[in-house]
Amino acid sequence: MLKLRAIRRFSLLPIGTSAVLLLAACGDTGSGDDRLRLQTDWYAQPEHGGHYQALATGLYEDAGLDVDILEGGPNALPLQRVAGSRVEFGFSRADDVITAIDRGMPLVMVAAYLQHDPQALMLHAGDPAESWSDLDGRRVMAMPGSAWIDYLEHTHGIELEIVSLDYGLGRFLADPEMIQQCFVSNQPFHARREGAEVETWLIADSGYDPPHVVFTHRDFLENHPETVAVFVEASIRGWEDYLDNDPAPADSLILGRNAQMSPEFIAFAREILTKRHLVTGDPEEGAEIGRLDPGRMATLLADMRKIGLIESDLTVDEVMADVLALP
Repeated sequence: MLKLRAIRRFSLLPIGTSAVLLLAACGDTGSGDDRLRLQTDWYAQPEHGGHYQALATGLYEDAGLDVDILEGGPNALPLQRVAGSRVEFGFSRADDVITAIDRGMPLVMVAAYLQHDPQALMLHAGDPAESWSDLDGRRVMAMPGSAWIDYLEHTHGIELEIVSLDYGLGRFLADPEMIQQCFVSNQPFHARREGAEVETWLIADSGYDPPHVVFTHRDFLENHPETVAVFVEASIRGWEDYLDNDPAPADSLILGRNAQMSPEFIAFAREILTKRHLVTGDPEEGAEIGRLDPGRMATLLADMRKIGLIESDLTVDEVMADVLALP
């Protein structure tokens, strides 16, 4: 991790107390008006729920932060926007951030908003495949070039027939032999609404499990470590509140920003996030909401190097920073 001084967990105090003094000491956040802009990787959805909860319930404001969550989409480009200092924070998968760092982008990961990758393969119920090796030669509708494809083929000795993902369900529903890349918290809901019986295999269960992370510009972290730490802590509080208490504040924001959402879908997705421990990870393995694990990051780097996704000798210290610095 970056050589930051130890930063304790902050008590998030109301505006007018030490939180304001903290931000004043940090100076300009880089946005020119003391706003912190978070560029998400997709449209507003429950997978971002903790951050919307922190915004809607005033947790960011109580921490002395003026946060603006910018919706993503196919052309959101959070990696490029953070690297170009157009926004302070972004969302992406850890392997994508590592690839960007390997190519010279001045980025660093500071938190995990999803400890486990919700990417999955969706199969029709009754599909004869029972293991990853059974997928050899099978047609899979997916994003060409996705890192998990290389991992599955290399690790399990198989070759997949990749058909470009079109983000719809038409081809999957029409072909009982089709397998489709999905989010376990998303497409299965819609497939079942169309009358299809489906099963899902989390890519994480194959051994390739990059967390979904919050990242920032390396210079911003070095110049404003306290601001980053307070933002991460407030976001963690938002996730705890969203999962354990009334999610209505975040859900209302999500529904207002994304017309494709419905209360039924949001309830389904939030249940999957909880049931699959996608946000919390496994407490028995030391996982915590938001916490980046150096051991897992080292494994991810090794896996990416093994399958040729990166060639340099990047270290854990060069790709992530433990801004909470727990003892």
